[in-house]
Amino acid sequence: MNRITELFKIEFPLIQAGMIWCSGWELASAVSNAGGLGIIGSGSMYPEILEEHVIKCKAATDKPFAVNLPMLYPDIDKHIETIIKHKVPIVFTSAGNPKTYTAYLKEHGITVVHVVSSVKFAQKAEAAGVDAVVAEGFEAGGHNGRDETTTLCLIPMVKEAINIPLIAAGGIGTGKGMLAAMTLGADAVQIGSRFVASEESSAHQNFKQTVVDAAEGSTMLTLKEITPVRLIKNEFYQKVEQAYQACNSPEQLKELLGRGRAKKGMFEGDLVEGELEIGQISGLIHKVMPAAEIVKEIIAEYRSSIAALQEDKFQF
Repeated sequence: MNRITELFKIEFPLIQAGMIWCSGWELASAVSNAGGLGIIGSGSMYPEILEEHVIKCKAATDKPFAVNLPMLYPDIDKHIETIIKHKVPIVFTSAGNPKTYTAYLKEHGITVVHVVSSVKFAQKAEAAGVDAVVAEGFEAGGHNGRDETTTLCLIPMVKEAINIPLIAAGGIGTGKGMLAAMTLGADAVQIGSRFVASEESSAHQNFKQTVVDAAEGSTMLTLKEITPVRLIKNEFYQKVEQAYQACNSPEQLKELLGRGRAKKGMFEGDLVEGELEIGQISGLIHKVMPAAEIVKEIIAEYRSSIAALQEDKFQF
């Protein structure tokens, strides 16, 4: 056991990210049943939909699972009511000030984790009383920092600055990547993109195939004036680039983005006009697999990589 497996009461220090439009109860329960921590992504759900997913997840697994709670969500109070009502054991908060709800959630016996992209915000999250932080590097598909700090640099800097458990995210999708993050000081890893391309993911099949087809250089971090996000370079992305070349204002960029772009792309499968959010690790994702097989493969590679490091060929 380590600090995260003990905190969450899970077998492996591997967390599936709570991704909008991609991570419902089927994916969360599958990952939890496989020994990791599954997360329901509530940011794309109406309150009644989240309650339905929580009920179904509890029926599908007797293992711990979590809900990701973006703090910009307009009906966040209703989501919190659902979480407390159904005794969801763990909440991952993101995109907001952790001081707002951490104490209230903890009063109800809920473990709270906050997602950050910098040392400063990791320290603020610790000061707010969260139980752990997810530090997400520039390589990730979402929650990216404007400073573009890579995971390789961010994790050891955050580790140096905080005392609570640290979960690494961004650019991790393999057992070797997991080992690298743990070596840098993480207690666990959070993986998003790899689980988008899972059978249980609620992403549209068109989007899953696009992720599988992605290569190095297929994505780009953009829209930093609104909220930094990494997108696959489709026609919508090209329109964003043209808007930048035309020196469009943040208001014009918001107008171009409009409403429902992520749903159109990731959930409805519009590969032309949709917003296709995914991490750089997509270049290493080559097939859609069951979530349990993804967990099994990552853990097996993690363990074999440790063994390989102990062989003579790595010594000098």
